[in-house]
Amino acid sequence: MSETSKKHKEEAPKKLTFAVITVSSSRYEKQMKGEKAADISGNLIIKLLKNANHDVKLYKIIPDDILEIRKTLTDAIHEHKIDVIIFSGGTGVSKKDVTIEAILPLLEKDIPGFGEIFRFLSFQEIGTATIVTRAIAGIYRNTLIFCIPGSPQAAKLAVEKLILPEAPHIIKHTKE
Repeated sequence: MSETSKKHKEEAPKKLTFAVITVSSSRYEKQMKGEKAADISGNLIIKLLKNANHDVKLYKIIPDDILEIRKTLTDAIHEHKIDVIIFSGGTGVSKKDVTIEAILPLLEKDIPGFGEIFRFLSFQEIGTATIVTRAIAGIYRNTLIFCIPGSPQAAKLAVEKLILPEAPHIIKHTKE
C-alpha cells in the first residue's frame, strides 16, 4: 500500500452509518403476508458491519421495482443520514432484476474498480459463472452506494474483501 493510501485510511472515519436493502420480490411478498422472509444475505451483511463496529441505521426488504428502489435510496439519504447503502439482490440478468437499472443512472460518480475487482475475486471462487455477475458502486448525494448480488457467498465476499476495507476511505473523499 502506498504512503498516500495509508495516510488517507488513517484519516478516514472509523465508524460509518449503513443502510442494508435487500431487493427481492419473493421475500417482500412473504413479509407483506406476515410470513417469515428468510434473508440470509441481508442478515450476514448486517452481522459483518456490526462486527466491524459500524452502525446499521436502516434495514429493509423491498420488491424488484425501479421506483421503489429509488424511493428507498432517497429516503435512506434524507431521513436516516446514511453514509453507505448496500443493495443486495436484483442484480442478475433476468427481466425482473432491475437494481442496477434503478441505481446506475442516478450515480454522480461511478466507481468501476469495485465491480471489476469483485468479479475478479468472484471468478477465483466460482469460475466462469462470474460472467453474468453485475455489481456496481458509486456516489449519489455524498452517499456511497453498492449494488451486489444477493447470494450469501457474494455478500460475504463484497463486504469482507472490498466494502469494509475501502468504504471509510471513499467516504473521507466524498466529504472533502
